[in-house]
Amino acid sequence: MRPFELSLTEASRAVRARELSPVELTESVLARIAAVEERLGAYVTVAADAALAAAARAEREISASGPRGPLHGIPMALKDLIDVAGMPTTASSHVRAGHVADRDSRVAERLGAAGAVLLGKTHTHEFAYGLTTPQTNNAWDRSRVAGGSSGGSAVAVAAGAATFTLGTDTGGSIRVPAALNGVVGLKPTYGLVPRTGVTSLSWSLDHVGPLTRTVQDAALVLSAIAGRDPRDPASVPAPAPDRIPEGDLRGLKVGVPRNHYFDRVAPEVEESVRGAIERLAELGAELVDVEIPMARYIQAVQWGLMVPEATAYHERSLRAVPDLYAPDVRVLLEAGALTSAGDYLRAQRARTMMRDAWARMFDGIDVLAAPTVPMTAVEKGRDTVEWTDGTTETVSDCYVRLCAPANVTGVPALTLPVGRDSAGLPIGMQLMARPFHDATVLRVGRVYEESTAGAGRPAPLAV
Repeated sequence: MRPFELSLTEASRAVRARELSPVELTESVLARIAAVEERLGAYVTVAADAALAAAARAEREISASGPRGPLHGIPMALKDLIDVAGMPTTASSHVRAGHVADRDSRVAERLGAAGAVLLGKTHTHEFAYGLTTPQTNNAWDRSRVAGGSSGGSAVAVAAGAATFTLGTDTGGSIRVPAALNGVVGLKPTYGLVPRTGVTSLSWSLDHVGPLTRTVQDAALVLSAIAGRDPRDPASVPAPAPDRIPEGDLRGLKVGVPRNHYFDRVAPEVEESVRGAIERLAELGAELVDVEIPMARYIQAVQWGLMVPEATAYHERSLRAVPDLYAPDVRVLLEAGALTSAGDYLRAQRARTMMRDAWARMFDGIDVLAAPTVPMTAVEKGRDTVEWTDGTTETVSDCYVRLCAPANVTGVPALTLPVGRDSAGLPIGMQLMARPFHDATVLRVGRVYEESTAGAGRPAPLAV
């Protein structure tokens, strides 16, 4: 197995055992980037020289005193909303041309302290305001969308062009591309990972989290980036899980939604996810039918919060340089200016009611299991989806529909691969739990993953 094919856990173990040096690993991943980047378009910028210098420094440090932890010497990338001192943060937008960060974001600072090696910055849908990331191609089929907004981050991990990455998630922007590219994506509990130095889309819905090849990898990254930061007013002092409990799932109750999550879902997606849920039962979990509360209001609340908050963030630049925004993003930002204060406050009130209702739902279950997205990656340029009940839905509305509840309520949500459709495209299952029970979704995901074959391997790209 070539070094770029290793999961984070495997690479860390090899580095710790002195079987693989950080320089060898980083060189392998950089070579992989060179081989696939022209076809995939995952990266905004690749800092190869700086990465090799950091890898050499990590190698010297590990030789002298051993690794600081599991991320020491591991090559990774950051979504280009996340500041790194001295590097551009473009948000994949012409609006940010010439912008260079003057200090590290808190998560970049923590990854640096852990000894991770920065490869570069990955593409986002402009300012994270979209679910396709049009600059980037799907790692399994380049005629298909990558998903968004963390499309570059997901594709880099899926293609072996990064051992792990960080993305952001406001309505599914980690989980959607992770599901569409067959990797693991974790949206942590709201407030668990600080967003200081991260370009905002919607401050009350934004999260930062890892995209990795395995669930264990995601847990390792979460442990490094979580923790209180007084510069982020939403940050909380809750500790990140430092280990995932092992064993089967006996005694654990898994909620299976009766409504919302299996409404208007492609048959192959439903079949794979229901099969994965049955596998959880075989592993010892008790399946419990649950009703998703306030399901009819989810989309209205998501948009009622996100759209005006995004417009408020972009107010000055939208007035100064409106033509520099892509048309799809500009129209959303302009629409936000039409949202009344009353509508925004009603959305906030509904969010509070929804959080309370979800807390009561979790009184009877430990984890909720459902599809991550209703369908696999669509063809590039496709705008709408037609369902068998006659409903027509935009692609973005389709992809956000099953992810938005976890952002509105702030609960942790993990997506992991559970199969492929007849076209060979990945299908993802989403696991959610009550706030700050991130370890629970990681435990369930890891037990499922370890019961299947082939977890953690990159997409089969020919080079």
